[in-house]
Amino acid sequence: MTNLKTQEPANLVDDCFQVPTPEKVFTDSVSEHKPRILLLYGSLRERSFSRLVVEESARILEKMGAETRIFNPSGLPLPDDADAEHEKVQELRDLVQWSEGMVWCSPERHGSMTGIMKSQIDWIPLSLGAVRPTQGKTLAVMQVCGGSQSFNVVNQLRVLGRWMRMLTIPNQSSVAKAWAEFDDNDRMKPSGYYDRIVDVLEELMKFTYLVRDRSDYLVDRYSERKESAEELMKRVNQRSI
Repeated sequence: MTNLKTQEPANLVDDCFQVPTPEKVFTDSVSEHKPRILLLYGSLRERSFSRLVVEESARILEKMGAETRIFNPSGLPLPDDADAEHEKVQELRDLVQWSEGMVWCSPERHGSMTGIMKSQIDWIPLSLGAVRPTQGKTLAVMQVCGGSQSFNVVNQLRVLGRWMRMLTIPNQSSVAKAWAEFDDNDRMKPSGYYDRIVDVLEELMKFTYLVRDRSDYLVDRYSERKESAEELMKRVNQRSI
């Protein structure tokens, strides 16, 4: 039987290959500014429970030491129904670039997230020039339900977060019968659902502190380094002709 330990990998480009080490992961630099968290919600109803959850989440995050901003999706056009220069699109994209972490909360409609929620995510590009606005940032996912508890939306949001190359935290929140969880002043009542939201936000803050100063390194990939090196060689060769 072949001893694998004595064989070199067959197809590695040595100049692009890196060995991950604790020294590279745990950088000494520590940001001193407050964690910047952007919150998105998925309903335009006058009494939107996803908005109310997001507003309460922002209060909790501020108390935990974060700086928060909430995007109002009213007026955001459908994806591809307007230019990217549209003022609401630019507002959303600027907030995404500003943020170090996000909270996404959507109602469940027909077993899925709302179109309003999906439209916001669809307007966020995978790259803006050389910048990938969501890559390496943290994400917490939540949903509100009109009836019994469901996890359809948070599962879908996890898929989208992974697609956007975000670090989606393990914990999540699903609020059943959301209409019964808020008082006449639109403040959330004490409950296990409320406590779970606090759990989620506490975890989001911890993960944001953990990764924000090293996210560039954590998402740096061999395949992209190799591709960049090949493109550089092509440019150099073209100039030498």
